[in-house]
Amino acid sequence: MTPIQAATSAETEAIEEMLTVSGYSKTAINYYINKPHMGQIPDADIISEMTGTCGDTMGIYIKMDNGVVGDAKYQVMGCAGAISAAMAVVDLIKGKDLDFARSIDDGTVYKVLQEIPVKKHHCIQLAVKTLHKALDTHRLQRSA
Repeated sequence: MTPIQAATSAETEAIEEMLTVSGYSKTAINYYINKPHMGQIPDADIISEMTGTCGDTMGIYIKMDNGVVGDAKYQVMGCAGAISAAMAVVDLIKGKDLDFARSIDDGTVYKVLQEIPVKKHHCIQLAVKTLHKALDTHRLQRSA
């Protein structure tokens, strides 16, 4: 299956079963399968990228709208944990100001995901660090 091909129903069911057995919650699995905030924003106001110790790479794109996050997307090359964590971060920050976005931490994202395997908790850290790096860079650029 190439990235632009849609999974068949049987393939989706097999993925769901595998991730459930691996310790992912329904919420995390839905984020991974649907990828609601995957992509880029060409005219983003804030952009950053990070690569985790595992090799997963994330880019975040944030478009501001009257002082709040109007839209945000992640581009993720990584596993189900990385993708689901990134998608959860976007749901947490959309419609919120940058101070609220900066307050997001690993525990906040974990609560949204409800459960992912312990060996994948670093994926949550990567999604949060990518967000924080973007916000820190934005703050530095604005104060310069």
